[in-house]
Amino acid sequence: MNPRTSLFAAAAALLLIPGHSFACATCGCSLSTDAAMGFAPDSGWRLSLQYDYIDQNQLRSGGSAVSPSQVAALNPDAGQEVENRTVNRTTTLGISYSPNADWNFKALIPYVDSGHTTYGAATNPLSADELSGVSATGLGDVKLMVGYQGLLPNHGLGLQLGLKLPTGAYGSGPDANGNNVGRGYALFGSGPNQGSPLDASLQPGTGSTDLLLGAYYDQAVSQDFDAFVSGQFQAALKHRLDQPGSDYRPGNNATLSFGMRYEADPALVPQLQININRKSADQGFLADTAGTAGTVAYLSPGLTARVAANVSLFGFVQLPVYNRLAGTQLFPHWTATVGASVSF
Repeated sequence: MNPRTSLFAAAAALLLIPGHSFACATCGCSLSTDAAMGFAPDSGWRLSLQYDYIDQNQLRSGGSAVSPSQVAALNPDAGQEVENRTVNRTTTLGISYSPNADWNFKALIPYVDSGHTTYGAATNPLSADELSGVSATGLGDVKLMVGYQGLLPNHGLGLQLGLKLPTGAYGSGPDANGNNVGRGYALFGSGPNQGSPLDASLQPGTGSTDLLLGAYYDQAVSQDFDAFVSGQFQAALKHRLDQPGSDYRPGNNATLSFGMRYEADPALVPQLQININRKSADQGFLADTAGTAGTVAYLSPGLTARVAANVSLFGFVQLPVYNRLAGTQLFPHWTATVGASVSF
């Protein structure tokens, strides 16, 4: 593998954003920028900044689109919640250090800026007076990861281990006793839900400490093409909302990615990935267990450009090609990721 394709030590290596409640449990960023840029980084320090944009603006159930009026009609007597839109903007600072070609240590520090609107217990037909809105901003859950790629002489096979820490605001309510629980959680600022907490899995953090396990294999298949396959599993080891009647545990999440890079010109490297994400349902009294599971596949073309000897830019678009969602969830038509890095 051409070492010049490793100018960017991906800040979001196999990044798995915690699942988002009813608004889409399985549409977080599943892109593997680490794989796209090359898994074996040069030794030294790297700083990176990545921006992910996800606009969840269509309702889907199973593998099909559904209209808001169809959802509102599901429970017309008691009122059926109808999600309207969720826009997630996440900016991630990556700090990476490789003492040599075998080891890599990194911290991923996300800042979350999201907006969410819902009709709550809606009538049918829907009325604009029922719409509630909330903005959730702040530090997300920090990830610390270590990678070892010394298993083969070409560093094409590697293992990854990490932790996601409960640094972001988390919580929801009411619990079984009618109380709101958590720390720094976002509240609805408008509409009938004003003053009520946002759903637990739409908060900037989940309140859980998660284990991250990953592995990859990267191989040149011709003079100009490299191919890769990678996977990661994420599961909560401990969750702070752990009391009966006020508990919340995010569902396990697994991602499989594979694809190719075209490296005829190391200064301009196009690539194509397929990213498959599978998430199990969130658990607990505060969880939406019916609408937080599913399987999603994305086709993700991208491009990396080296603009200086130690500076690179990149951009990707993720296009959903398959989804099978539990319950009714908001889902994006596309997602976008851009970023930059500098090594020294």
